[in-house]
Amino acid sequence: MGAIIKFLEQFLSQFFVKGVWGIIKGIGIGIKNIFDIPKYIAIFKAWSGDFGVVEWIVAILALLVLLTVLVGLASLLYMLLRKYVRFRKTVVDQEELLNEVATLNRDVIRLTTEKEKILAMKVSQLGLKPGESPFEEIPEEGEEGEASSDDVDMEADDYSRFYKLTQVDLEIEDYEPPVYNNDITLPEICDMFRNFACSRMGLYYEPRIIRLFLAAFSTTRLIILQGISGTGKTSLPYAFGKFLQNDATICSVQPSWRDRTELFGYFNEFTKRFNETELLRKMYEATYKDDVFVTIMDEMNIARVEYYFAELLSILEMPSRDEWVVSLVPSVWPTDPKNLFDGKLRLPENMWYIGTINNDDSTFAVTDKVYDRAIPIDINTKGKYFDAPWTDHLTLNYKHLEAMFEECKIKHKVSEENIRKLAELDDYVIEHFRLAFGNRIVKQLEDFIPAYVGCGGTEIDGLDFILCHKILRKFEALNLSFIRDEIGGLITYLNRHFGRSNMGESKEYLERLQKLI
Repeated sequence: MGAIIKFLEQFLSQFFVKGVWGIIKGIGIGIKNIFDIPKYIAIFKAWSGDFGVVEWIVAILALLVLLTVLVGLASLLYMLLRKYVRFRKTVVDQEELLNEVATLNRDVIRLTTEKEKILAMKVSQLGLKPGESPFEEIPEEGEEGEASSDDVDMEADDYSRFYKLTQVDLEIEDYEPPVYNNDITLPEICDMFRNFACSRMGLYYEPRIIRLFLAAFSTTRLIILQGISGTGKTSLPYAFGKFLQNDATICSVQPSWRDRTELFGYFNEFTKRFNETELLRKMYEATYKDDVFVTIMDEMNIARVEYYFAELLSILEMPSRDEWVVSLVPSVWPTDPKNLFDGKLRLPENMWYIGTINNDDSTFAVTDKVYDRAIPIDINTKGKYFDAPWTDHLTLNYKHLEAMFEECKIKHKVSEENIRKLAELDDYVIEHFRLAFGNRIVKQLEDFIPAYVGCGGTEIDGLDFILCHKILRKFEALNLSFIRDEIGGLITYLNRHFGRSNMGESKEYLERLQKLI
């Protein structure tokens, strides 16, 4: 027995003691010798007395190389140690996270079981079979497209799935229309609003910006205010709402907006309620009133405008306002709000949508589809201070506003001479730039310029604005290096046909394009 013990002792010690421990001991001795600074100093002192100039240079170089290697090794060991610590911490955190997830899963299962028990109790109280819903019997359309009250569950008799819109119905019962100022003119509105913004809100706008803003109301329901930050793009429509005693609805666009539900809301199949947005509520309120309503789409290009605003763009393009209809729900309940028909809402004629945009790295480019249907107004300068008298609010009827716009089309119709010059310019642009105006832009021009003149502007300035913002803007999509010479020719053409003192905004824009090439 003693022989086998001695055998195992010698046999295993050969592997563990002399082998494994020898390796560990050797590594330890090696590391100790590598970082044995006193030994290096002793060797250096022992030999430095025999060094000449060349030997000193070589010795110093060797010392520097050695120091570099030592520092590198020390850094490598430190980094390896840090990575190990981080790795270990990550493993521990993952284990804790998995434990928390497992705990949450158990809680979800427990809560789901409790919910099912509660729902089963409610179903039994209603006298229904398990799996039925008290709102499953949604009324179907009858022969005349209306719901039959016999098809509706008794629980829905006093249940409105449009809570906010129903509240508007209740509030409007006590509503008395205000006394509108139907004698005011467009120039007076511009002056009053400019003075109101100055005296009441400390906002200063040039008369030209006010005229452009108000004239845009005659042309389209979508107005885009663009320019550098801090020039009052959002403040302008906000102040206009205050001026009209009808606060603007502010919709702060979010990067996640992708469809129409962000504007109108959506029907929740589980709760059987329509989740209404504040904009939908304001739209519904506008169907009852004759006031001018303003909606601000703040930072509207922080998401893709053509995604969430596409349906509104298409509907508002319809020639007949009877076609301005948006579908909210596919069926009809007797308790639906009064101004809904067949689950649809007729978009209000008295609401305008004002979008503000910034062109930077955090936003999306606005497409031609949107620009063509809107009136874009650049606000790139801060208004200068001026003294204004204390100015009261205005009570404005949208029908009176539109009647003034229609009157302007007769009194300030675009002259035949400018129509002819515009047609010739269209031919010139087609020939040299392969771009055409299009019927939509011609119609907008015929609506905008008379209103701009009616607000106190001039016809040639209105023509200049439309040309710059609706036609020349499209040049940015072209290859500027190929049209560089043509741009100079277009500037010469404008000088020859419209005069050197006119069309200043268009010429300035073209000159700015030339500098970008």
